[in-house]
Order: sequence, then structure tokens, then C-alpha cells
Amino acid sequence: MSRGMNYALVAIAAMLTTSSALAHHSHAMFDSQKQVTLVGTVKEFQWNNPHCWIQLLVSDPKDPKAAPVEWGLEMGAPLELFRHGWRPESVKQGDKITVVINPLRDGRPGGQIVYAIGSDGKPIGRVPENDQKDATTGGR
Repeated sequence: MSRGMNYALVAIAAMLTTSSALAHHSHAMFDSQKQVTLVGTVKEFQWNNPHCWIQLLVSDPKDPKAAPVEWGLEMGAPLELFRHGWRPESVKQGDKITVVINPLRDGRPGGQIVYAIGSDGKPIGRVPENDQKDATTGGR
């Protein structure tokens, strides 16, 4: 096989690997133009690769007797969260928190966390700069 052919095969393999890696990190399922504030109780905090998750039980304020709805909230990878001030013990089962999310486009109860606020009113981890004012006033 010629040297040129080897280079071509390596280049094609690299492009295919890159495209599949980028596809994994697509955020197209989330509506990044919309933010929703949820107040709920942490059912579970999953500190796992490739993404951390919070399962949040959210009651309907219009119908407090109804069973709470479980929302699946995606976050970044543990290393990314760690750099932003999160720790595996940042939230635990039973904690009451407020989260601002980009919701799923299809309307199911889920989304990607933009920022979170603890029951003490303080942000959990670092809040994106353009959302800091909202975070200090308790969400939107």
C-alpha cells in the first residue's frame, strides 16, 4: 500500500471518529432559547461519566395533592462540574433545590441544567455570567 493511501485512510478514520464524538455531545434535544425554573426535591444525584444527572421530584403548585413529577436533568461530566465548583456531595437525596434548565424540546419532563440554587438561597457551583443576577434573586 502506498504512503499516500495510508495517509488517506488515517485521515478518513480521524474524520469518522471526530464526527461520532461530536454527535454524542449534541445539545439539539434541549431548547437553548427557553429557560424553565423548577423547585423540587432531589431524588438522586448521579456523579457519573459521561454526564452527571439530577433526578428531581417536582410538585405541581396548582395541584399540591397530585404526585410529584420526576424530571431527569442532565449536567456536564464530573471533571467539568468539578471545575465549576460542584462536588459529589453538593446535593443529596432529600435536598430542596431550585434549578433553571433548558427544557427538552419534545415536552417530556427533562432538560439540561443551566444553574442550581440550594435551599439556603446560594448558588450551587458557578453560575454562568449572563445568569448571575437571576441566580442571586432566586431564579427567574
